[in-house]
Amino acid sequence: MTTTLALGPEWLQPDAIITWLGPWALVGLALIVFAECGLLLGFFLPGDSLLFTAGLFVAQGAIQFPLWLVCALLVVAAFVGNVIGYYIGRAAGPAVFDKPESRLFKPKHVARTQEFFDKYGTRAIVLGRFVPIVRTFITVMAGVGRMDARRYFTYSLFGGVLWAAGVTVLGFWLGQFQFVRDNIELMLLLIVFLSVVPIVIEIVRARRTPGVHAR
Repeated sequence: MTTTLALGPEWLQPDAIITWLGPWALVGLALIVFAECGLLLGFFLPGDSLLFTAGLFVAQGAIQFPLWLVCALLVVAAFVGNVIGYYIGRAAGPAVFDKPESRLFKPKHVARTQEFFDKYGTRAIVLGRFVPIVRTFITVMAGVGRMDARRYFTYSLFGGVLWAAGVTVLGFWLGQFQFVRDNIELMLLLIVFLSVVPIVIEIVRARRTPGVHAR
């Protein structure tokens, strides 16, 4: 069985989570993705590395469901999470973010997400999928800002397919190589690094066109 060594406490390591879930792994994965995409308390969950590891476990047969079913369920979970998060933000308004700082809720996460949203506009919905913390808060932020629901849901679904299905398929494909199976902790760290690449690209583009904001 594949193990990870470098991604925080054991209970947050993707392989430990999937192994612990056992025959309920697919249901558990869907609930975790739903929480990270729609509930503010889900920001600490290992979304990218968990999706990658899920694909790898499908390739190894540790998750005994076809890849298409795993991807479809995870995309639905991500999208439904966004819908719920959007309406939470729309109904509760700014009061959602007026909570005092605690060990779980950090106002700086809200500030980071708001800056990200202001800078990249609609594209932030897609790009934010690949940025930890931002993908959790941005959906509620869209509701608080009362972004047009149809517009938000369209971009959210597109981003959900790219993220939930794309990262899972990547894990499935790479999981067929022995080098990847023998160096899973390195692969997961690489996934975390790659998750910020879209943002780096956007920053470079923004600096080349000063005064122009993406919308």
